[in-house]
Amino acid sequence: MTDNPKLIIALPKGRILAEIMPILGAVNIVPEPEFNHDESRKLSFSTNHPTIDLIRVRSFDVATFVAFGAAHIGVAGADVLEEFRYSEIFAPLDLGIGRCRLSLAEPADLPAGRAATAETLERLSHLRIASKYPNTTHRFFARRGIQIEPIKLNGAMELAPKLGLCDQIVDLVSSGATLKANGLVEVMELMAITSRLIVNRTAMKTRPLEMGGWIDSFAAAIAQKSSAA
Repeated sequence: MTDNPKLIIALPKGRILAEIMPILGAVNIVPEPEFNHDESRKLSFSTNHPTIDLIRVRSFDVATFVAFGAAHIGVAGADVLEEFRYSEIFAPLDLGIGRCRLSLAEPADLPAGRAATAETLERLSHLRIASKYPNTTHRFFARRGIQIEPIKLNGAMELAPKLGLCDQIVDLVSSGATLKANGLVEVMELMAITSRLIVNRTAMKTRPLEMGGWIDSFAAAIAQKSSAA
C-alpha cells in the first residue's frame, strides 16, 4: 500500500473517460487544464483539491493500480473486475456508465457442425475461443461443463476466426456494428457490463472517513443523475 498522503484516483483512458467527467464534476473534482488536452503525454494530473491527484491509465490497468495500493480509488468495468477478481478491491457503487455486454461471437458463415449457436452450444465437446478475457471465458463455459481452449488476444479480435486462429471469440459488444462489419454474429451474452467505483480495501481501513466520504459523494451524484433522467 502506498504511503502517499495524497488521494490517488485512477481513471481509464478511452471512451469511458468522457462519461466519467460529468460525475467527477458533480462531486467537485476538477482536473488541471492539461487533463483535457488530447495531445498531452502526461499520465498524472493535479486537481482543484491539493490533496487529490488523478492518473489516467489503460482500462485493464485501473484495477491493478487500485488492488496493489498505487491508487486508492478507481473506475473499472465489471468485465475487468470479473477477469481479475482481485480480493484487495471493494466495488461499492455501480456508476451506470460504459454500458455494453461481453458476448460470444462467431463467423456468420461457420459450417453447422462447428457453429456454437445457443441451441447447439452444450453439445459441442471442445471450443477454441480467442478473447481478452481468458479467465472469464473459461469460468463461464466450465460452469456449463464445456471444455474450451482460451487464446489470449489483446486486440484485433475480429480477425482471429477469419485467419483460422479460432472459431469463436469473446469480446465486448455495444452496437454490434464491428462484428457485422467483420462477418461475425453474436451468439450469446456472457455478462452485462457497466463501470464501477472501486476502492482499495486497505485504504478503507486506514483512511475510513476520507474514503467513506468520497464514496457517499459519488453515490449522491449518481442518485441525482438517475432522478434527473
